[in-house]
Amino acid sequence: MVLYNTLSALQRAQLIDEAGKDRLTLSFYKYHWIQNPRAFRDELFTVWEKLDVLGRIYVAEEGINAQLSVPAEQFPSFREHLENYPFMRGIRLNIAVEHDNKSFLKLKIKVRKKIVADGIEDETFDASNTGTHLQASEFNEIMSQDDTLVVDMRNHYESEIGHFQGAITPNVDTFRDSLGLIVEELKSYKQDKKLVMYCTGGIRCEKASAYFKHQGFTKVFQLEGGIIEYLRQVKSMGLENKFLGKNFVFDERRAERISEVVVSTCHLCSSPCDTHNNCRNNACNILFIQCTACSEKLSECCSEECQTIAALPFENQKKLRKGNSSSARYFKKRN
Repeated sequence: MVLYNTLSALQRAQLIDEAGKDRLTLSFYKYHWIQNPRAFRDELFTVWEKLDVLGRIYVAEEGINAQLSVPAEQFPSFREHLENYPFMRGIRLNIAVEHDNKSFLKLKIKVRKKIVADGIEDETFDASNTGTHLQASEFNEIMSQDDTLVVDMRNHYESEIGHFQGAITPNVDTFRDSLGLIVEELKSYKQDKKLVMYCTGGIRCEKASAYFKHQGFTKVFQLEGGIIEYLRQVKSMGLENKFLGKNFVFDERRAERISEVVVSTCHLCSSPCDTHNNCRNNACNILFIQCTACSEKLSECCSEECQTIAALPFENQKKLRKGNSSSARYFKKRN
């Protein structure tokens, strides 16, 4: 049995168009000891491929972290399959705010050392000793109190296009970078301030809240279900939405609109803009914010130099890329 993708992204996109059926984009996670991640991974792939599930899923001994797309008509079967595993019974599935049938074009289930790379090597650290979980209404109330520090646990390219009012947004590239930085910058508030954190779907805060308690913070809170669940509760309960801008997502959509406020600017001309692009020069591929005018002027490239390279015949571009690695780089956060 083949336990890997056999279709290209283009072939999959064509099949999705031909099917003409709606798909749901969703995410979930669960910290749970998995004895044999490889066998678990293969079980999931075998079933999910038959259900036409697509997405990016990480499996490790510490649990599962999944962002995926599933045909709407197969959603009941997908949910039923999750219920076969006791540790995932009743698990919350974060349904995307905005749907795109092509949010994912391949099924990738990878075995990792950890489902969230944290850089923590302390054997005394107990990841299960998490902070107090807050629902949307509780989050709105506590974040307005004078003794509260609201901290965004996402990377700078995520928080730059959207964040909660008054939140501290660390200028970091990765989750592991943020942990030590926050501990150092907020160490004087360990006893007298409420440390309230949030992220996209809750998985980073689940580990971060336990880590901050481990580091001596006494009043630690986290937004239950992250930004995605917050917005669902805001809509269903008619609450005030205190999130400004867009929510960055790790799929083909790149972001989903939460409020009409634009909190960021084009990295090239500084005009108001919150649209991310990857440079069309594959040897660069840098992730950056680019307005429509700059995108048209530079052919979706980040510079004139990259525009010149991207216009070359493909074989010439390959020669220039030889020996150079292309990665998901990004402009540093603007201050």
